[in-house]
Amino acid sequence: MKFVSQLLSTHLERYPAMQLDDIYKLLHQAALGPGHAVDNPAAARKRLDQEIEGLGEGFAEPMQDIISPDGRLGRVHLRSYLAAGGDPDALHRAFVETANSYPASPDKLAKFCGCLGDLAVAGGIPFTREEVVAYFGKIAQDDYPAVHHSEAFRQAYHPAYRVIAIDLLQST
Repeated sequence: MKFVSQLLSTHLERYPAMQLDDIYKLLHQAALGPGHAVDNPAAARKRLDQEIEGLGEGFAEPMQDIISPDGRLGRVHLRSYLAAGGDPDALHRAFVETANSYPASPDKLAKFCGCLGDLAVAGGIPFTREEVVAYFGKIAQDDYPAVHHSEAFRQAYHPAYRVIAIDLLQST
């Protein structure tokens, strides 16, 4: 799948410490949006405020990365967004609205994950076909749950972002 290959190529170039958890998290977000992360808007806002307070230094990132094939969804990186004068209130509103309105597609997630074995064989990701098949077989068996970034990714990049429908942020 061309989209998955391009998305992963871009991310692996920037984040060479990505593990299978991180690849899966990216694909999960691209197919399902952030719905799992907003069980309670007030609690989500509190998490955002706490994350902003504890940001500290981090990996240099663009303000946003488009992560969905339709170009609607993106990861908005907090450090870059705030440094550019971004409004946390607008970001939170866009995050909650995205969580409530983005059409999650479990079928799309299964297709994204299903092409990774071939991508591994082609050298598009730094994992063996066997590693990919074992990991994603377990993920499928567990009904494609949300996961956290790997410890290696967190230590290397200190990720801080929100997945949103980009047009919602631009219209605020």
